[in-house]
Amino acid sequence: MSAEPRLVEVRKNVLKQNDVIARALRERFRAAGVQTVSLVSSPGSGKTAFLEKTLTLLHPRYKVAALVGDLATENDATRLARSQAPVKQIITGTVCHLEAAMVQNALEGWNLNNLDFLFIENVGNLVCPSSYDLGEDLRFVLLSVTEGEDKPLKYPTIFNSADVAVVTKSDLAAAVEFDEAAAKRNIQAVRPGMEIFKVSAKTGEGMIEYVEFLERRRVRSRAAAV
Repeated sequence: MSAEPRLVEVRKNVLKQNDVIARALRERFRAAGVQTVSLVSSPGSGKTAFLEKTLTLLHPRYKVAALVGDLATENDATRLARSQAPVKQIITGTVCHLEAAMVQNALEGWNLNNLDFLFIENVGNLVCPSSYDLGEDLRFVLLSVTEGEDKPLKYPTIFNSADVAVVTKSDLAAAVEFDEAAAKRNIQAVRPGMEIFKVSAKTGEGMIEYVEFLERRRVRSRAAAV
C-alpha cells in the first residue's frame, strides 16, 4: 500500500493549521496598524543587505523591526542590528522555510502597537516558502542580477505568490551582462502586471523609490482599515 495518500493528507493538515495561525497574525497586524512585509529569495541574492538598507532608511522616520529566519546561525540578526532597529532571529533547524507559528512565537514580548513596519526575512529558498502564509501584507521576491534572467520561469510558484519583485545587486548588472529587459519579460510572463524594482543596497540605486512605495502602501492600508 502506497504511503503517498497519507503524506498528502499530513501536508494538507499542516498547511491548514498554518493558514489558521496566519489569519490570526494578519488580524493582529492590521489591528495594530503595522505594515508587515516578508522577503523571499534564493541564497546569495543580497536579501540581508537589502533589508539592512531598508531598515536604515526607514528608522529615522518610522518605528521598524525585523524577524530573520535562518537554518542555523544568528549572523543575519547581528548584521541587521547595525540599523538600530529591534531584530529577532528565528532558527529553523532542518526546516527550509518560516511558518506562521514560528513568527507567532518570535513576536512574544513585542508590542505591535509600537511598530509602523515589521519585516520578515525568510530562509533562502524559492520553493517551500511559496506555500506558507505568514500573515504579511506584502510579499517581496528578490532576484539578483547574478542569478540569471530565467529565475522567474524556473520558480513560477514563488513569483505568483509574491506581490512585488525586486532585482538586487544592480551595481553588478554590467559586469555579469544581465539582460534587464529579458528578466522583466520573464517576470511579467509569470505574473502579469507585477511591480518591479531594480535596486542596489551598495550604491543606493532604486532604494528611495522602493521606500516611497512602502510608505504609500502603508498609508493606503491604514486608510482602508479606518
